[in-house]
Amino acid sequence: MSPFVEQLARFALNLVITVVIVRFIYYPKQRDKNYIFTLFALNTVIYLVIGLMQTSEISVGVGFGLFAIFSILRYRTDTIPIREMTYLFVLIALPVINSILLSEQAYSQFIIANLGTISVLFVLESGWGFTYEVRKAITYERIELIRPENWGDLMNDLKARTGLPITRIEIGRLNFLRDSAEIHIYYNAKPLENQYIRFSTSHTLSISTDDE
Repeated sequence: MSPFVEQLARFALNLVITVVIVRFIYYPKQRDKNYIFTLFALNTVIYLVIGLMQTSEISVGVGFGLFAIFSILRYRTDTIPIREMTYLFVLIALPVINSILLSEQAYSQFIIANLGTISVLFVLESGWGFTYEVRKAITYERIELIRPENWGDLMNDLKARTGLPITRIEIGRLNFLRDSAEIHIYYNAKPLENQYIRFSTSHTLSISTDDE
């Protein structure tokens, strides 16, 4: 096999692993073009850069050095969710590992490393054995319902207004000048994960019965 064909085959193997992770594990949960573009682009570029290195020591140093540079220069100006940062780290570390293992023809270690990573990501994204709660911050105006004896009515009112399967609530800051309270609601995300409309956990929901 010629060196060109061998390098092309190695690049294709790394790309296949990336496609499996991004398209079949990450994409069903987060269909953001910017993140998908970033994951594919960084993975490809880092694999090609590492492929130019001759020693494992240099490859590892360059790979994690690139991750630090990207984190400092680009991603400090835009807050990235921890889930996306985890995928970013995985898809930056994998081309470093793959380039080293493939260049040393350590195919068994290559299969174990990639299948292990894919399996762990798939299990975690599928939620097997885990029950996750989503937290939503709400500004609530019916402040009379925050009294302990009215918590049943408060729970029913929140369920009726949001339509969410709320499991528990926490009452935070109270504002008696505006007759409002900050409430955190918690609900099981599993029954809603296939819905087309999702609540973002990064925003505050304001509920009011006043006519505008």
